[in-house]
Amino acid sequence: MVNNDSDKQFYIATANLLNFANPNRIYYDNAPAYSDDEYEHKLGGISSLLAKANADIIAVQEVWDSQALTDLAVSLGFKREHVVAPLASNDVSSPHTQGKGAQNTPAVGIISRFKHLESSLLTDIEPKAVIDIPDIGPHQHFNRPPLILRVDAYGQPITIVTAHLKSKRAFFLRDDKGHLLEDMDDPNIRVRAKLRSLCMRAAEAASIRMSVIERLHHTQEPLILLGDMNDVTGSVTTQLMAETGEVNYDKSMRDVALFDAARIQARYGWMKDVAYTHIYQGMPEIIDQLFVSEEFLPDSKYSLGQVERVDYFNDHLKWDYADRVIDHGIIRAKIKLND
Repeated sequence: MVNNDSDKQFYIATANLLNFANPNRIYYDNAPAYSDDEYEHKLGGISSLLAKANADIIAVQEVWDSQALTDLAVSLGFKREHVVAPLASNDVSSPHTQGKGAQNTPAVGIISRFKHLESSLLTDIEPKAVIDIPDIGPHQHFNRPPLILRVDAYGQPITIVTAHLKSKRAFFLRDDKGHLLEDMDDPNIRVRAKLRSLCMRAAEAASIRMSVIERLHHTQEPLILLGDMNDVTGSVTTQLMAETGEVNYDKSMRDVALFDAARIQARYGWMKDVAYTHIYQGMPEIIDQLFVSEEFLPDSKYSLGQVERVDYFNDHLKWDYADRVIDHGIIRAKIKLND
């Protein structure tokens, strides 16, 4: 991979892999399975894009099968044991999937060359974050549970949290067989359906925030939160997770706040005009986020390192849609730990 231990620096990246599944397996009822050739094309394409990022830790979203993710990891020079994707497991002994991979919705995963210390899933929404979704009821469980992986980076434990929050796409009511119960062409119903999605994303963001606070409060162990947050950095839902602005009014909030890596990078300035990770209705936007805790602020008395650089790999988003193996850009941060 990238560095030798004496450098004490590493690259961490996040990428939405756009329905990455094993060949010849149905992942959505209305989507055809990948043929062997289509799978090899997708695997090779994703591998080529991620090889440019050359990261030591890669958080991924939209994974259906751990075997596919392992194929990708090995192609990038990782080992099989570097892959963690419990909700997409193809191991028949898995209590989550019985080896069938993700069901109904894709999962998140993490590839890390650093030693894995522990891992867990956030499956339930924190009780204080539960809200009623219009016409549905309490949103009590994550649709795509975030994954927490604690790693040992050059002797420094770091907690990595990756998430894939509810999209902005309108959530229409359906029956048990998936048949629509609402008129998608009714503009008022469409607004209500988008409101449902917003409420779900807000509950998930608030729950992640509460979990982050619990992990960061009165500790000096760093945490990195990254993934597909399905809204821009300054949005209400994204800031629910980070609470960066609260530091302006209460310096003690630094202990539990999260900071946009792109804003605090040592080389900030030149990136702001080229940064985007997704194109939504023709407009470029950053919805894939990478946040770090106070320990990566160089001016903090608890500083353990700093974000040296943040890069966006998004040239493939300019290709025709049919030619894209993924439809999100890749965001990568270079982090250097103090000697």
